[in-house]
Amino acid sequence: MTDANASSTPRRGSLLVLVALIALAAIGWRGWHWWQARQQHDNARENAMAQQWQALDARIDALRRDQRAQAQRLQQADATNRVLRDELLGVGQRAALLEDSVRRLADPQVHGAQALRLDEVELLLGQGEQRLRLAGDLDGARRAYAIAGGLLQGIDDPTYLNLRQALVQERAALDALGADPRSLAEAKLEAFAATLAAPVRAPQTGHEALPWWRRAFDNIVRVQPSGAAIATEGVDREAALAGLQLELTMARAAIERRDERGYRAALARVDGWLGRLAPESPELRRQRAQLRQLQALPLALRLPVLGSTRQQLQAMRAAR
Repeated sequence: MTDANASSTPRRGSLLVLVALIALAAIGWRGWHWWQARQQHDNARENAMAQQWQALDARIDALRRDQRAQAQRLQQADATNRVLRDELLGVGQRAALLEDSVRRLADPQVHGAQALRLDEVELLLGQGEQRLRLAGDLDGARRAYAIAGGLLQGIDDPTYLNLRQALVQERAALDALGADPRSLAEAKLEAFAATLAAPVRAPQTGHEALPWWRRAFDNIVRVQPSGAAIATEGVDREAALAGLQLELTMARAAIERRDERGYRAALARVDGWLGRLAPESPELRRQRAQLRQLQALPLALRLPVLGSTRQQLQAMRAAR
């Protein structure tokens, strides 16, 4: 009996251990399944959150694109409003001009034919002034002013009596100008250039032109002015003559442009070339005196009253 109880006790203990192991294995398997399920749940939740974030980012990008599109539309609308405002202002100005034109045409004192004649007078005065200032065409300016005077005489309005008097004074000043200063300066320069042959002639150095004592000692002693380097022969003299002619050409071009500063500078260089070509002599001094007289000549037409009639006409028409 005792042996049976002793053998049954280890069996019972092994059975309990086996049951405990089975229970632990069941608990572990159950816990592992629960952990797997929890991991899947967490992964699913993270995926759902990521999808929500992506959807939120896409929605924000769409809102930004809409905002940019709205800003562009607002800018276009602003530009369109500015264009429309400018057009409205232009329409308003045109309407004001039309109204002023209608008012002027309706004015019995300034009718359409008189306005056209005044426009023609102003155009002729401007043409005459520009022909005189730019081209120096004195005769053309006088003709333009004469035609403008004839047109102005055909206007019976006594308001323009002072204007007619101003035009008469300006025409008298034009007639008193005489010849064009540019033509006078050009003619005097050409006459001066024609007289340059004598002073720029090379000094005679041939033995036949020298006295006997010079011919005897010419190979030993040579006399030459020491105050300046005189180009007597060879390439130096040819270069000096070319420089003189070049400066005369520059002076002629300055006369054509009415460039008084360039004209005087060119004549000053001509004086330098004369000193290079010929020694000091009474003839050279005379030529240099002529150069100073040429330098003092005016080239521009000086008429203080030029354009006064046109300015007075414009002021009178603006006051109306």
